[in-house]
Amino acid sequence: MCDPWVNPAYFASWFPFPDNSALDWDALGDCDYLYVSHLHKDHFDPVNLRDHVNKDAVVLLPDFPVPDLRRELEALGFHTFVETTDSVKHTVTGPKGDLDVMIIALRAPADGPIGDSGLVVSDGVTTVFNMNDARPVELDVLAQFGHIDVHMLQYSGAIWYPMVYDMPARAKEAFGIQKRQRQMDRCRQYIAQVGATWVVPSAGPPCFLDPELRDLNDDHGDPANIFPDQIVFLDQMRSHGHDGGLLMIPGSVADFTGSQLDSLTHPVDDPESIFTTGKAAYIEDYAQRMAPVLAAEKAGWAPAEGESLLEPLRALFEPIMIQSDQICDGIGYPVELRLGPETIVLDFPKRAVREPVPDEKFRYGFEIPAQLVRTVVRDHEPDWVNTIFLSTRFKAWRVGGYNEYLYTFFKCLTDERIAYADGWFAEAHDDSASTTLDGWEIQRRCPHLKADLSKFGVVEGSTLTCNLHGWQWNLENGRCLTAKGHQLRSARRS
Repeated sequence: MCDPWVNPAYFASWFPFPDNSALDWDALGDCDYLYVSHLHKDHFDPVNLRDHVNKDAVVLLPDFPVPDLRRELEALGFHTFVETTDSVKHTVTGPKGDLDVMIIALRAPADGPIGDSGLVVSDGVTTVFNMNDARPVELDVLAQFGHIDVHMLQYSGAIWYPMVYDMPARAKEAFGIQKRQRQMDRCRQYIAQVGATWVVPSAGPPCFLDPELRDLNDDHGDPANIFPDQIVFLDQMRSHGHDGGLLMIPGSVADFTGSQLDSLTHPVDDPESIFTTGKAAYIEDYAQRMAPVLAAEKAGWAPAEGESLLEPLRALFEPIMIQSDQICDGIGYPVELRLGPETIVLDFPKRAVREPVPDEKFRYGFEIPAQLVRTVVRDHEPDWVNTIFLSTRFKAWRVGGYNEYLYTFFKCLTDERIAYADGWFAEAHDDSASTTLDGWEIQRRCPHLKADLSKFGVVEGSTLTCNLHGWQWNLENGRCLTAKGHQLRSARRS
């Protein structure tokens, strides 16, 4: 069993799509092996794991730098773990025989909540690569398995950008159109590299059932919507000459013998209609069914009113600031938090949480409902990305580019996490290897997260885009156009 998510995530903003709540989770949970790719709450569902999954299942554990995933699973009652080594093939033996497995663990601060991963499984006949929403840099390790028969991976959006940002409507639309296409382009590049016979678009998109968020669903012909569904991507695969895409929905069952698809069955007669002619009606019916669930989730939030949040946030953030010179210096300026009637400043240069001074201006700011902040403080959440930001229940504004250091800070609110992330940024990135793209000699490894630019780099004029995360550089001077720092070595070939 992989990533059994069923309950709403991120302050009840995200629901699985299509609806999987009617599946027989007790039967599905009676599994021999469990794999949870990472702690994002649309993959790690503690309620479903606690209530329905066999606690004697052998847990295949990714090789992450901090042990949070294992601790969370142990707290739910799981007790048998296989601690894998990153990108190393292991053989596990169970009641039904041997399986070869490999977990590709991603450990950069930008990867999940300090860790994301993909799983390769082979029974000696059929090999499946469940990449879900991981973005591996090195895929050469797959050669240990030979040909990949089935490749499952994310193609749709799973982020709050650009929707929450205060920017002109035309700019927001342009960024949305660009992001929608770029994430599908990245997926197709992975598909080409892996070369599997069959591809199953998976790991998204979520469904937004709260009336406040319903317009985020891709059901009304908006070309800037970043949440395209399976049918959209399967059409795009076919238009680029790949006919091996398979539509699967909750309850679908596919049987393979090596690269041969023996059967594919669905729980409904016309699964495509869920994504096409019947999509808006399906989401409306889904919202009606889940209205009590949504109401119950909201009832569990902390009240919006209460004592000032200044001291609780000072106690939370200042000890982390003091430990994180690389990250605080990388952020480089005070950040404004508007929390209902109260405004609080995270002064990263001074490592202090304070009130604003009169007429103070900010380069980056957030407006977050106070009840969300009170809830994460009450619950001692170590990661605001995995709670508040992925909920899309906030607004943001900024002068200049994306600040990776800032979101890294918000996902590292424990001593272990911040120590690892700050150390990661402190390490020098190797830029010694080179590659040539469209008449430019550039460093082969992306300055952002070390992706191989010979595979993920795209040159248009004098702009380089790394399609792994969509970051861009000016090749004339090597300056990063997406975020501060991250200089690229580049030179025009004569």
